[in-house]
Amino acid sequence: MKKIIVILVCVSLCLSAAPLLAGAKNKANYEKRYSDPVLKAMEEARAREQASLDEETAAIRKRQAEEKKKEREQARSLQSDLAGVVPPPSPAAFQAMFHFPPVAQYNTNICWSFAATSFYESEIFRLSGRKIKLSEVWTVYWEYLAKVQRWVRERGASLVAEGGESNAINRIWKEHGAVPAAAYPGRRVDGDKLDHEPLITEVRGYLDYVKANNLWDEEVVLKHVAILLDRHLGAPPKTFTHEGREMTPLEFLRNETKLNMDDYVDVMSTSYYPFYTFQEFAVPDNWWHSREYLNVPLGEWYALILKAVKAGCTVNIGGDVSEAGKLGFQDVCFIPSFDIPAAYIDQDSREFRIANRTTQDDHGIHIVGYKRLQGHDWFLVKDSSRSARWGKHEGYFFFRGDYVRLKMLTFTVHKDMAKSLLAKVKK
Repeated sequence: MKKIIVILVCVSLCLSAAPLLAGAKNKANYEKRYSDPVLKAMEEARAREQASLDEETAAIRKRQAEEKKKEREQARSLQSDLAGVVPPPSPAAFQAMFHFPPVAQYNTNICWSFAATSFYESEIFRLSGRKIKLSEVWTVYWEYLAKVQRWVRERGASLVAEGGESNAINRIWKEHGAVPAAAYPGRRVDGDKLDHEPLITEVRGYLDYVKANNLWDEEVVLKHVAILLDRHLGAPPKTFTHEGREMTPLEFLRNETKLNMDDYVDVMSTSYYPFYTFQEFAVPDNWWHSREYLNVPLGEWYALILKAVKAGCTVNIGGDVSEAGKLGFQDVCFIPSFDIPAAYIDQDSREFRIANRTTQDDHGIHIVGYKRLQGHDWFLVKDSSRSARWGKHEGYFFFRGDYVRLKMLTFTVHKDMAKSLLAKVKK
């Protein structure tokens, strides 16, 4: 009997609940997310450990920064004193040729263009009597495109950098002409200062992308680089007005400057190559591997410089300027006696420094004057670098003859000055 009653009760309860279960609807509710206390504790422990590591790293970085700052503040460069050195007192003491006042290159590495442009300004005056200030940045614009073009054709195995060789001007001007500074000053910061660091950073970044993705379409790459150049340097003019007349850059070069870019020769002196032959100046900045350098013995190399300046010609010259005898605050460059006595400077001592790379192709400058003083040749050098603005004579250095003979590498002169050497060229 009890068993029957229990069954009936169960059946009754199930029957009464059936309609409720069949018609029930779930509701969606937002509940506070459950945070597992064990996982939370592990996460907090991890955070404490990382914070401790970060604090330790920050302390190390701070110490390293302070050490580097101290190193910079205490850094010293080996320099010579001026014992026994008697330079000319000022630029006015030199027999100087016409040149425009020195122009600073600021935060760029385009000394090659500043020096060579200044040289051709002096040549324009010497040959025609005209004073025309030329644009340095014009040549830089077209040289970048030439560098990138070869870089694409060599699939990245060619230098794209700010540096270059002064005879790039001959190549660029023959193709693109030249312009006065007023027609293409280049974009500047703080009124008159050039800063090309952002440009080269962007160009290199883009070229890295091209190389990483094998995007070797020359036309496309040059178009993109031109966009960067236009933004940072300004778009080069196709025509401009000079002295009231509209002209193209090629017309300006031909009709206004009267320069013949084939009338100039680059000269070097190294026993690596046979003398009286044209050879390559084998340095990175000669990125197009120009073999148009006349190689001659040191004695004749130096004698040609003297011949040119004594005849009233300036000389575009380049070489090494990282020496103990280069003193920016005193405006002088000479070879100290603790380096090598002047009497021992010859082809071999010069070559030794070229071979061990203590003489390198650092900087381009412009010799604009000469003076013989107390048994030494002194050259007045127009220099676009910052160190040439540390001393009393802003934009100038006084180079002693021993420095030129030992540390300078190549120079450019008019072929009229080098006729006797050119006649010795081996066919």
